[in-house]
Amino acid sequence: MNKITFFSLIGIVIIAAGAYVAFKTYQPSHTPFDEKGMNMKVSKVVIPAAGYGTRFLPITKSIPKEMLPLLNKPALQEVVEESVASGINHFCMIMNDNKPEIKDYFTPDPAFRDMLAQSGKEHYVKELNELLEKTTFSYVKQPEMLGLGHAILMARPVIQNELFGVLLPDMVIFGDEPCMKPLVEAAQEHEATVIAVMEVPWDDISSYGSIKIGKKFTDNLMEIDALIEKPKREDAYSNLAVLGRYVFTPAIFDAIEETAPQAVGEIQLTDAINLLVERGHKVLAYRVDADIYDLGRPQGWLAANIHVGLQSPEFGPEVKKLIKKLV
Repeated sequence: MNKITFFSLIGIVIIAAGAYVAFKTYQPSHTPFDEKGMNMKVSKVVIPAAGYGTRFLPITKSIPKEMLPLLNKPALQEVVEESVASGINHFCMIMNDNKPEIKDYFTPDPAFRDMLAQSGKEHYVKELNELLEKTTFSYVKQPEMLGLGHAILMARPVIQNELFGVLLPDMVIFGDEPCMKPLVEAAQEHEATVIAVMEVPWDDISSYGSIKIGKKFTDNLMEIDALIEKPKREDAYSNLAVLGRYVFTPAIFDAIEETAPQAVGEIQLTDAINLLVERGHKVLAYRVDADIYDLGRPQGWLAANIHVGLQSPEFGPEVKKLIKKLV
């Protein structure tokens, strides 16, 4: 063997040894995936916002229900802030063509910001501008109002093969921690769909979806064996009601596609979730202990405003005085 061949072999051995060490010590930096290739990081939420808000007419003729104020900011911003506090920054808004105000509000406006700065009023939108700097918004059109299941299905091209959240903007939740945070943690730990539920009076369960409780993991976390949408009191599985916060696996999209529309032509999300359960997918419920307000009703919106007003450092004392005066 000549010297050239000898040193060439030595070089090959050194290169191969280096490659082996690099392979053994390499730690992947990508987002964690489960064994089926599903992205287990929850970075996106779907917010269905295509409804007409008929309970709030006539004001919703020109103002989207989601933009009605809680004190001095729209209710929808409260929901977005909840998600951001839970570590979720990408929002997929399911819309119709009659709500450009939502997109306008969540789009940065440098000219407006500069105008406020020149007049010394930029502090009024400081919180909003900081929120917009750390969030991304996608807008998907829902051409027809065909139910909540159909609205979520519209987000499939944005979500693809990821765990993802769904927040119904009708519900605002004020608690010690953001509502979505424990749902995300449970979904990642159990590789499951997780639905937030709340305990309601039995006489009110007909306004919500009711869950049938299965195996309990903790006082707050349990398996769901079945759901029923807006049952009569005597038909309800329990008084644990679905409250409009979900973390889904991508399997929900196939379940929605295979769910038959009801008589009115709408695809119910509850039916699709039941299909997941029937096919052996793990579906869990997380019971939320917090102050919860249903903005889908005028009296719920009013109650939420009183809550926010009382909690406000700036307006709270005045609100308390006003309430005492009125009652």
